[in-house]
Amino acid sequence: MTTSSKSILIQGAEVLAMARPHGERPVQADVLLQGGKIAAIGNNLPIPESCEVIAAHGKLLMPGLVNAHTHSSETFFKGRYEQMPLEAWLLYAYTYISGAPIPDRLLYLRTLLLAMQSLKNGVTTLCDDFFDPMAHSTKRLGIVFQAYRDAGIRVNVSSAVLNTPVLDSTPFGREVFPEHLRNQLNFGAPTTAADYTAYCQEAFRRFHGQADGRLRFAITPSAPQRCTTDMLQACHALAVQHGVPLHTHLLETRVQAVAGQMFYGKTLLAHMHDIGVLDRHTTLAHAIWITDDDIAQMGRAGCSVVHNPLSNLKLGSGLAPIRKLLDAGVAIGLGTDGLSSNDSARVFDLIRFAALMHNTGGTPPAQWLSAIETLRMATLDGARTAMLDDVTGSLEVGKAADLVMLDLDNDNFRPKNDIVKQLAYCENGSSIELVVVAGHVVCRNGQLATVREKEVWDELNQLLPAYLEEHGRWEVANRVFEPYFSEVIRRCKATDIGIQR
Repeated sequence: MTTSSKSILIQGAEVLAMARPHGERPVQADVLLQGGKIAAIGNNLPIPESCEVIAAHGKLLMPGLVNAHTHSSETFFKGRYEQMPLEAWLLYAYTYISGAPIPDRLLYLRTLLLAMQSLKNGVTTLCDDFFDPMAHSTKRLGIVFQAYRDAGIRVNVSSAVLNTPVLDSTPFGREVFPEHLRNQLNFGAPTTAADYTAYCQEAFRRFHGQADGRLRFAITPSAPQRCTTDMLQACHALAVQHGVPLHTHLLETRVQAVAGQMFYGKTLLAHMHDIGVLDRHTTLAHAIWITDDDIAQMGRAGCSVVHNPLSNLKLGSGLAPIRKLLDAGVAIGLGTDGLSSNDSARVFDLIRFAALMHNTGGTPPAQWLSAIETLRMATLDGARTAMLDDVTGSLEVGKAADLVMLDLDNDNFRPKNDIVKQLAYCENGSSIELVVVAGHVVCRNGQLATVREKEVWDELNQLLPAYLEEHGRWEVANRVFEPYFSEVIRRCKATDIGIQR
């Protein structure tokens, strides 16, 4: 990253600090950034020497947004699929049978592109559940970290692991699939817990804490039904040892709810609790098909959930019981999920949809989500799901200088009635004028300061067509599995699991 780290004084902004308990209404103040942190917040702050002064009257200053769950591996598949539930969509976005992994240069550019589009939309922190099919190469993981270092974003990067064969984690899978297709879904010896532990320890040694702590490594077992018990327990031990999240997918679809019953005789959440991997370190993406008992256990455990409202809608996964989770004391973040199951890196879209999509089903209006609750999910509570709430997510002295400045003189705020409500219901990212990460200006008036965007796209326009053409051939090869996954979904829909979502 090449931007200056000099002091910055932002004068006279409307500051929405999102700090509890009194920072959830805007107040006019100056904010001083020094050494990558927020050095002071107050009125008429003195101007230090060698300081950039930004006049911010008529501007709103807020914490940078946190995208608490995404997958950089989907970035090139934006707008490629529709009308597919998760189990069918996975065949095409992740291709169970495929060729060589994406080339190193495209791996770098793919990661960089996600960071670029995130920063331009006010996202200063990403949680990237990076998936490199069965590879677990520190060299390739290093390419991902380098892209995020160059872009200037704050990030938790993990390298997803699964070591249960596909059909052994899919209800009715071995009944439904004919033998010749079962053989094609046999990928050889799975990763062992010992091998994955050794890989992660090396990743922590090489990458964790780079760029003054802006880049971190996290732990991601793909999902409890996709990992053996010893793998889940090894992942949890790593998370506790290094003070990072154990970030996993949980009960995204009805099929996965049936998997818990069929393979463990209990919910997948209960399985995680019983094997000792459910606590403050545990972050659960989706958490749709959970029971009331699950919710109570999650509250007692102090775990976190990442709500992915647009991905859940696109894949038809269901409505997560967010109000019940909040009432149980579960911290909720917001995630785009990948840019194939969502098609956008815009967290402001998530804020609006999360605030509105649960106003259905006869729920009393008093239990609908409020604007400030969803803004909290996109900032401070999103940071909590990443175990970064002591670092970022609110504008407080001593925290990282991760922030976004928006212009209030535009149609999103005209007429100006309530800034907080208009931020949630009217803003779409078009008002963003300045994005700062760790005290560095990374985007100003829509122009990235860390990346030559045109050069990136010139290169992508040369390299992407051949890659996407090849991926299209693997999509065709995987189509043979779709009727059988459709039958799995049909059977799971006919299975009584005691809840509807």
